[in-house]
Amino acid sequence: MADLDQIREAKQYHADVPVQTRPFFLKGANALDWGMQNRFSRIFDPTTGRTVMLAIDHGYFMGPTTGLERIDLNIVPLLPYCDALMLTRGVLRSTIPSTFGRGVVLRASGGPSILKELSNEQIAVDIEDAIRLNVAALAVQIFIGGEYETQSVHNMTRLVDLGNRYGIPIFAVTAVGKQMTRDAQYFRLACRICAELGAQFIKTYYVADGFDTVAASCPVPLVMAGGKKLPELDALTMAYNAVDQGAAGVDMGRNIFQADAPAAMLQAVRAVVHQKMPPKQALELYETLKREQGR
Repeated sequence: MADLDQIREAKQYHADVPVQTRPFFLKGANALDWGMQNRFSRIFDPTTGRTVMLAIDHGYFMGPTTGLERIDLNIVPLLPYCDALMLTRGVLRSTIPSTFGRGVVLRASGGPSILKELSNEQIAVDIEDAIRLNVAALAVQIFIGGEYETQSVHNMTRLVDLGNRYGIPIFAVTAVGKQMTRDAQYFRLACRICAELGAQFIKTYYVADGFDTVAASCPVPLVMAGGKKLPELDALTMAYNAVDQGAAGVDMGRNIFQADAPAAMLQAVRAVVHQKMPPKQALELYETLKREQGR
């Protein structure tokens, strides 16, 4: 305990200075508990309020897809360039160094493979295991309009209750089936349902017509899904437009690890998201880094 000798009377109360209460930097997160806000600060950069997440959880239903055959060789070298990593607990425990200090967004739903009906997912992670792994958030797939829509929504709400109990944000991932229309009306519906039922942030797809209305009508942060592999300039343009129209960042997978130079592409995406670098300038950065890293 502190030495009791020579105790000075406290004087620096600054009674004339109002106590400062700073709002949290993320939309819709100001009333969250300290622990949940702290976890958010491991996912989103507090200086920009945005994130560049690297999604590598595809194997949970697709198996070893192109670019993810060897995560130790293809993904671990990319870790210094992402703000957060979205993955399964199997890959986290087996392959990701425990020295990785940024946000871990853990895939918490699963079940069917690409050979079956994808919307038939269940919760696939126990909350105690998520706590053991010190994750920053839990991700759950939501299939609005899908065959098992209600089941997927209940998966999310059960995780929201558990996350609120232990201070772990829930990341709702809006899934789009083959028969669903990818338009702003659908994504407004899907994102708003997820937010209304308690998800603290949401992953959704970019649409050229009306994405700003999707972001504006959702009271919690939206993170843009990267989707299928695009030419580098198209991917950078999509990321730029999404952030410009209200997204709080991107969660890209195939557009990173299937690029010719994944590390260079990830750094170019970072420049777009955090610096609002124009897409053509970001492409030049990508090409420069690609040459340098190829030496």
